[in-house]
Amino acid sequence: MKRLFSILAIACIMAFGTVNATTNAYTVEAATTAVATTFQEEEPAEDPSFTQVVKERFIEGGPFFMGIVLLCLILGLAIAIERIIYLNLATTNSKKLTQNVEDALNSGGIEAAKEVCRNTKGPVASIFYQGLDRADEDIDAAEKAVVAYGGVQMGQLEKNVSWISLFIALAPMLGFMGTVLGMIDAFDKIEAAGDMNPSLVAGGIKVALLTTVFGLIVAIILQIFYNYIISKIDSIVNDMEDASISLMDLLVRHKK
Repeated sequence: MKRLFSILAIACIMAFGTVNATTNAYTVEAATTAVATTFQEEEPAEDPSFTQVVKERFIEGGPFFMGIVLLCLILGLAIAIERIIYLNLATTNSKKLTQNVEDALNSGGIEAAKEVCRNTKGPVASIFYQGLDRADEDIDAAEKAVVAYGGVQMGQLEKNVSWISLFIALAPMLGFMGTVLGMIDAFDKIEAAGDMNPSLVAGGIKVALLTTVFGLIVAIILQIFYNYIISKIDSIVNDMEDASISLMDLLVRHKK
């Protein structure tokens, strides 16, 4: 529930920032237009900036589909940022932890080793604690606890990642839908006009294609974050597996 609130908070902040930036851009653009109109004969027109071009193209694409595509970007980035923060906090120096657990086992036994795991954050420390908690029974019980809790921790690492892949697939599909509907609208105008006006067709097709462009841009941005998150999860999972093997070796030596 806390992670859900954090995702929603990040999404609201990003949405508010986008709306605020757009409002400010409109205000600046209106003032700039007024000044440019006044001094049009005195100064030559300057080329529009990249942000102005993007904003104009976004408005031309239509508020409905472009707004949904923008919402996919905001929600996808919010989940991606939350996952990146969580995964960075979950990263542990497993070699150092293994050494500390081994020293605690040799000096104070199981309870001292469990205390080391309690004072360490991350899934590796949690797996170590579950294995040490059942070390008094036998090695097989400890190994089963490590394997079972490892699956639980893997599920925590992969939580909400599927939503990012959904937004990656949804954004270009919404763009394609906007393009198809825009093309239909352009042909409806041609049919109503009864004449094949090139400017009418070109304008409708341009507006229709803008939704596809922005949908692909959103998908590309989220895909980069998605691949980084997946690689981070794979790294942590491999670390968990190596650390689990090291823990079993420690417990076998301790039993002897």
